[in-house]
Amino acid sequence: MNGAPGQRRPPWPMLAAASVLTLICAAMAWVASSTAGAELTRGPSQAELDRAAVDEMALRWQVWPAGRIFPDAVSYAAEQGGEESAHRVGISPETRCDRGVDTKLAGALRRAGCRGILRATYIDALQGVVVTVGVAAFPGEAGAAEARAALPRGGRPSPGLRALAFPGTVTDRFTAAGRQSSLVRQGGPYVVMTTIGQTDGRPGKAVGEQRPTMFAFAGDIADRVLADLTTPMRPDCLSEEWRC
Repeated sequence: MNGAPGQRRPPWPMLAAASVLTLICAAMAWVASSTAGAELTRGPSQAELDRAAVDEMALRWQVWPAGRIFPDAVSYAAEQGGEESAHRVGISPETRCDRGVDTKLAGALRRAGCRGILRATYIDALQGVVVTVGVAAFPGEAGAAEARAALPRGGRPSPGLRALAFPGTVTDRFTAAGRQSSLVRQGGPYVVMTTIGQTDGRPGKAVGEQRPTMFAFAGDIADRVLADLTTPMRPDCLSEEWRC
């Protein structure tokens, strides 16, 4: 018998079982390393690309420059025909949800998961109508839809988006009392709100019956802002903007 005195050689079946276990472990390790290597080197799946696109959309309100969300000028169909442009007067640095809307509405938006509200103010081509546009961001489409349902209907401006005036401009007389109309759009995780008045600051209650088209261009601005925020963008792994 080979081996040192006093040592007993394990029976053959035990040696065979140990050899088989060694081979199995080696094979499992190879499979695991191969799977890990394939996982690290494979390209993103379609589901992962779709998820990345949704995540990117939900972050636009935070990562895009304010001027990209609120363009300098927005074209609209003029009341008398033809095309004109509304021009941006300014953008608010404040993004807190409770600072962007009336107090009576802030609680509903908070419960819906409001992450922030961005606001900018525009004037029409004739500088007679002022529009504050607000973008409210939510974690997902469900929260945005819940918030939209809490907003006033029928064009009532209150409780709603707060007027944003800029001293030293034609908008400086636009106040809460001067809000005359509003509208709301919703798409994906965003709610776009507008509050509308006139640059002379006249109170809404002092205004008689208005022409239906007088404030129609506000809808063009809201549609443009919402379309830019919610148009899907396919991930491009070769672009510096994406990390795949």
